[in-house]
Order: sequence, then structure tokens, then C-alpha cells
Amino acid sequence: MSRLRFRISMSLDGYVAGPYQSVDQPLGVGGRRLHEWVFPLAAFRRQHGQAGGEDNASNRIVEESLTNIGATIMGRHMFGGHPGTWHPTKPWAGWWGSNPPFHHPVFVLTHHARKPLVMEGGTTFHFVTEGMEAALAQARRAAGGRDIALGGGANVAQQYLAAGLVDEMELHLVPVLLGRGERLFEQVGDQLHGLELVRTVATPKVTHLKFARP
Repeated sequence: MSRLRFRISMSLDGYVAGPYQSVDQPLGVGGRRLHEWVFPLAAFRRQHGQAGGEDNASNRIVEESLTNIGATIMGRHMFGGHPGTWHPTKPWAGWWGSNPPFHHPVFVLTHHARKPLVMEGGTTFHFVTEGMEAALAQARRAAGGRDIALGGGANVAQQYLAAGLVDEMELHLVPVLLGRGERLFEQVGDQLHGLELVRTVATPKVTHLKFARP
């Protein structure tokens, strides 16, 4: 069966986004600092249609995380736009432009129904109102035996972690402090729900902690 794989960048004080997230500040104030380690990497640049980039230990981690992914699940917050119902004439189409970097089906958890949004490059956003288990079932069918990537925001990740549905988790621990924002582990209790640390890769800019279900 396909595996649900979650990866996210996190500050030393446990935040995965800064405060005051908005259309103008999608990562929250200071949240971009959590991702500066990945922007120069060849794997990231290639995923976004850019040439060149660094090939180092972190690049190999990112390449591995992109391998064998057939679908993605994310929350409405990660997909972005205004809260509440979709705009009747100009609904939000995501942060990524006309050719998003997924190139496979993406399932967005939301309380507001919407028809699928077909984009360039093989990405189609499906809006799921029936809850996280329905989104996972749909993603498994769409993935065709390949694995499923679990994106943010933190609330969606918390739901899947607390339910014991995450098979693999990679935390990219960045040596910065945000002080405020959105914490990853606030709603998941005091244990890792079956996940065990299986690998640590330390670099000057980020430490990669990989957890997996035995």
C-alpha cells in the first residue's frame, strides 16, 4: 500500500509558520527564514522549472522526498487565498501560478465545495469537504500505488499525525527562533503515534530528522 509521507521545515522553538499569515505573507512574518536552506538546491529549482542549483546532502534529502509521489494532500490554509467561501467569479487558484510544481493530483481539505481546478503540467486540485480520511482514500486511488505527500498547514498535519496515519515524517530543523506563529505539535499529545527516528543528517543550515513507522 502507498505510504503517507510528511515533510516540513520547523524552527528550533517548534514553529512551522510565522504569525499573521495572509495573502501578502503566506508563510507569516519571518516564516520565509524556515525555507531559505532549500531555495538554492538543484532539486527545488528543478521542481520549479529552474536550472542549476547546489548538489549537497540537503539536496539529496529533497530529491528522495520527491521520489515516488503520486498525489498530495494539503489544507485550505496551504492552498491559500481568503478564508470562507470561494470568490464567485475569481476563486483563488493557489500560490504557484499556472504551472504548479506538483505535476500530479492534489487534494485540498476545505469546508467549502468547489469543482476541480485543472492547471498546466498535470496538476489538478480537488477540493474535499468530507474530511481527512476521505481525502486520503481519494489520494490513494489517484496515486495508483505510489506514495502520497502530506503538505501543511500545521492543523492538517496534526490531524493525520494524531490519527496515526502518517507513515513517514521528515522534519527540517532550521537554527532560527520565530517566537510566535503556528506550532506543529500542539494538538498531537505527548508521543509520536508509532513513528520512530531512523535517520539524522546535520548540515550547517538545517538538520534533517527522518521518522518512519516500523
